[in-house]
Amino acid sequence: MPFYHWRDNDLILDCHLQPGAKQPGFAGLHGERLKIRISAPPVDGKANAMLIEFLAQAFAVPRQQVSLLSGQQSRQKRVLIIAPQQLPAELGISHG
Repeated sequence: MPFYHWRDNDLILDCHLQPGAKQPGFAGLHGERLKIRISAPPVDGKANAMLIEFLAQAFAVPRQQVSLLSGQQSRQKRVLIIAPQQLPAELGISHG
């Protein structure tokens, strides 16, 4: 099963978060999840906030269109991106 699936025009990502990384970015797969590195520490919701900001930029949507469906206190997260405007080429995501 891929790390993503579509619900109409909305994208759902299964992610594994690596907080405290030197360089933020996509880092391939971790099991069946997309590994994402972010520089924020996992305290006071900072990692979640940076993840949402990172994904909003990567998929060219406002932050309000990115939300956590599950995993607020975990490295294993499910994220909803409403109507992404672009798909990062390195992820190999296709619609349909």
